[in-house]
Amino acid sequence: MKTKKTFKIITGIIVFLTLPSILFFVFMFFKYNEDLPQGQQGPEADALAYSMLDVLDYEAYKNTDYIEWTFKNLHHYKWEKSKNTCTVFWKDNKVTLHLNEPSLNRAFIHGFRVEGEMGIELVEKGLSYFNNDSFWLIAPYKVFDKGTERRLVKLQDGNNGLLVTYTTGGTTPGDSYLWLFEKNGMPKSFKMWTSILPIQGLESSWSHWTTTESGVKLPTFHNILFLGIEITNIKGTK
Repeated sequence: MKTKKTFKIITGIIVFLTLPSILFFVFMFFKYNEDLPQGQQGPEADALAYSMLDVLDYEAYKNTDYIEWTFKNLHHYKWEKSKNTCTVFWKDNKVTLHLNEPSLNRAFIHGFRVEGEMGIELVEKGLSYFNNDSFWLIAPYKVFDKGTERRLVKLQDGNNGLLVTYTTGGTTPGDSYLWLFEKNGMPKSFKMWTSILPIQGLESSWSHWTTTESGVKLPTFHNILFLGIEITNIKGTK
């Protein structure tokens, strides 16, 4: 009898804790989930992408050799963009990434090099962090990356949106992002269709910008529903 009573209590606690979460997810799903919009590839889509790059001053980004930033106060990056190498720091770990020559990647704990399976796992984690966290920093400048597809989307308000799909590269190829714009052509937000999000079409702001020493414009904060992504310690030099 005691065992049955304990089981009922545990079951009741689990239901009490999980049911509100399930109901909240169902509410959020039906409120925000959207199908991937249809768009048209071609010169008009590319022209909209080029227009966004012009407003952001893509030349300043291209001429920036070094970018440093901290993502959500958890991961810190020193990216030598001209060499395509990046040092990633988190907790007691450091990973040096040679993005053009992965065989040169190295992992360290407390300053001591780690090899074998643990070293491989740390390098993979560092690369995954870099792919994700750098995207939140420089996504607008990646609309013509190898493997991207661009589509012009007619929005309900009569404006144009730019749907960018990453068919290759990164950690989760196949993800799509619909860019929305201010009247002056600056990106103000994008909607996301990604494999890691259970709700498709969620919108994130791209409105808190800073201009670095090199002239490149980079975001300092993103708002997604009631969540925030803070990017600090941003530096960009030639």
